[in-house]
Amino acid sequence: MSLLQLPTPTIFLYSIAAAAVLIYVPYLLVAYARARIGYDFSAPRAMFDKLPPYAQRATWAHQNSFESFMIFAAAALMAYVTGVNSSMAATAAIAFIPARLLYSTFYIVNIPLLRSLMFGVGSFSSATLFYLSIMQQR
Repeated sequence: MSLLQLPTPTIFLYSIAAAAVLIYVPYLLVAYARARIGYDFSAPRAMFDKLPPYAQRATWAHQNSFESFMIFAAAALMAYVTGVNSSMAATAAIAFIPARLLYSTFYIVNIPLLRSLMFGVGSFSSATLFYLSIMQQR
């Protein structure tokens, strides 16, 4: 069964849950780097400057994931509540997930152009859900 065969409201809810999990994927690398340099329980935030560059970028990807999640969750919940039921909405909700996974990946491996492209895809997905929700209420 493909994801697009699920009911659209279910896709919205599953996408929100998947996006919430994706927030912490980059942080796994941060935790690994912190463990390698010796975790400082008295000043965990002060450790940032001691982290290798990939872990610093993973920290930024982790932080950005919180920011994008809030917008996406609001957009997906708005679509859910307003009863948006289209393949375009389902595709937008599903597209957000790999876009954000790839965003973090490209951020960590330091490929800015592809990172920015994935940021755009994720943002467009959220904007599409907002737009369809507003059009649903007209």
